[in-house]
Amino acid sequence: MTSDPIVQATAGAAPGARIGQPVDRIDGILKVTGRATYGYEHRIGRAPAHGCILGASIARGRILEIDVREAERAPGVILVMTHRNAPDQPEFGAAVTATVPEVFTRARPVLASERVRYHDEPVALVVAESFEEARHAARLIRLRYETEPGAFDPVAPDAEIYRPGRTNAGFPTDSEHGDFEGAFSVAPVQIDASYRTPFESHNPMEPHAAIAEWEGDRLTVHTATQTVANIQAGLASTLRVPPENIRIVSPFIGGGFGAKLILHPETICAALAARVLNRPVKVALTRQQMFANAGHRPAMRQRVRLGADRDGRLTAIGHEVLASTARFEEFAEQSAVPTRALYAAPNRRTTHRLIRLDTNRGEWMRAPGEASGLLALECAIDELAERLGLDPIALRIRNEPERDPELGVPFSSRNLVACMRVGAERFGWRDRPLRPGSRREGRWLIGYGMAAAIRGNYLGPGSARVAIDAAGQVTVQADMTDIGTGTYTILAQVAAERLGVPLDAIRVMLGDSRLPRTAGSGGSWGATSSATAVHNACLALRQRIATAAASHAASPLRGSNAIEAHFADGALRLGARSESLERLLARIAPEGLAAEGSAVRGETYRTYSQHAFGAHFAEVAVDIDSGEARLRRMLGVFAAGRILNPKTARSQLIGGMVWGVGAALMEETVLDRRHGHFVNHDLAEYHVPVHADIPDVDVMFVPEEDDKGNPLGAKGIGELGNCGAGAAVANAVYNATGVRVRDFPITLDKIFPGLAAG
Repeated sequence: MTSDPIVQATAGAAPGARIGQPVDRIDGILKVTGRATYGYEHRIGRAPAHGCILGASIARGRILEIDVREAERAPGVILVMTHRNAPDQPEFGAAVTATVPEVFTRARPVLASERVRYHDEPVALVVAESFEEARHAARLIRLRYETEPGAFDPVAPDAEIYRPGRTNAGFPTDSEHGDFEGAFSVAPVQIDASYRTPFESHNPMEPHAAIAEWEGDRLTVHTATQTVANIQAGLASTLRVPPENIRIVSPFIGGGFGAKLILHPETICAALAARVLNRPVKVALTRQQMFANAGHRPAMRQRVRLGADRDGRLTAIGHEVLASTARFEEFAEQSAVPTRALYAAPNRRTTHRLIRLDTNRGEWMRAPGEASGLLALECAIDELAERLGLDPIALRIRNEPERDPELGVPFSSRNLVACMRVGAERFGWRDRPLRPGSRREGRWLIGYGMAAAIRGNYLGPGSARVAIDAAGQVTVQADMTDIGTGTYTILAQVAAERLGVPLDAIRVMLGDSRLPRTAGSGGSWGATSSATAVHNACLALRQRIATAAASHAASPLRGSNAIEAHFADGALRLGARSESLERLLARIAPEGLAAEGSAVRGETYRTYSQHAFGAHFAEVAVDIDSGEARLRRMLGVFAAGRILNPKTARSQLIGGMVWGVGAALMEETVLDRRHGHFVNHDLAEYHVPVHADIPDVDVMFVPEEDDKGNPLGAKGIGELGNCGAGAAVANAVYNATGVRVRDFPITLDKIFPGLAAG
């Protein structure tokens, strides 16, 4: 079994480095030297067998015959598992779980039935001595199906449309304030526009993978997951074993973006096969298999209606979302929810409706709700500004709310206007072409666009343990994961500042279910939640140290007032006397001291509307002959509370902005409406931005601290960069060409007819 994952700052780390400093990642050297171990790479005591999943070639129906004899005789094959010989598992259950947490903890049986619910759903697992042998044998399995008619068209005119009971994260399905229809019908200026966003697919650099090993009735799984507790709970439900009998180890994750929040087939298959064989088994999804088995953003149609007076003040806002969902499991992305808090208007309506399709379930994808919803809303706001002849920033400022427009409570902090003004100055917004299609450089039409960003600020419950030994070395422990966002580093910074020790005195242990439980990485709550728990653990540890120092017989600080404790420069000062922590602890606690702290959402999450904000600016060039759109430069300005580490924060925001460029210009997973499979299921045909597509991206922060969310004054940023970024690019395309494309992505075939007509 592998040893506990530990990441420690290097000896060269600046001793004064603390919260808010651009500290290099303390796990960076491990990653660039190849010593960071990912899910499929762990070395365990016994040599593992290799599994290969075979997926269904139909999208709906059942298996009539399955012939595995030739596969079983193939070289190296140890086991061929199908629904006929897989261990018993619970029924999947209802399409909608009773509570939001049960989405993560419910049983997710694999190879448990002859039923096929979506294309490429696992129908067999071949386990062999090598992956190549397993893959070869999987191709030898012969299946005969009975197919059933399926629903594969998210825009079918006769589709069954229904109202879900709730949207993702438990948000209300609809909201209604005032008389929207009446106010919209009499508004002097109206925008009524529909936007289509396609299926999009997760493509983290690291595919989903797991290694499972049983020791008696105890299971250890090395995998890549954003939330250790989710995988532990889901496996416990699926395998019918107590959660405490399952250990999940996930120290490094090669990207998640929502795709690694819940249990997926590779982990279940590895655990089932390892149990049958009494041997470790590793299973990974291929890149192609991930498109069907690792979630996607649902396809949507969004209707946005805006009513305003002739001065540009909104009198009515309506946002109606119609999205796809799986027939067997519901997922309702909350795409109209950001509209509820972004702009003031007395009359408002937001709704969410779903269409059942025979695909796998949609899942959380970076900035669920905001990424898709703001792509429509912020383009509609741009259309309204054009109709009114107003600067898009001036229109947004004119409709800035004083309080949350629907909750009626104050914002914990809101610096959206500052983001727009600072960004406009930095970007050179004053030079924006005032008339669409009016600026040309050779064969290129040039345009500017902008959009606002909003993302809810959340705190997930969790705990952390902080210990200090007699040498003054501090260990931070939590099951929190680092999906590449810099969690190891910021937790080290928090502990170093709160305990007054150098950064290189901190070591961090994450990603193991044996450690204190956290909310994991997701929803942009990971950093603030885990850092809050570490902060509180450090405060409790400080109290233990100070109390012992003031009372222990061997303490040189005995008799001092512990209330006056001050921790700095690796020492404790009580009143006028000071002692290094190393010398002090060697005397009063040679075995070391430890304390735990927790993060709990407080009353301020009910009495304040909590969000992070930003403003995106983009310049694009569009080829007048082909209609090809190219990003020239992009700026994001963000107000997200206290920034724990500007370097890692900037990287996250740039990543989100790049994702927004992809959503605007190229990302689309194409569903075959005849047979129900995703056609472009690889990175050759599913296009994402590459270096040549992103020439110049800049990020700025508006100084802000928000003490209503957590004691650090920080807010989540992991998804904020993808909120509104695509709309800024889309609005720039319109400004360049005068062609408004409402069907995303904005590919050249959609731009060119408008150019030709002009």
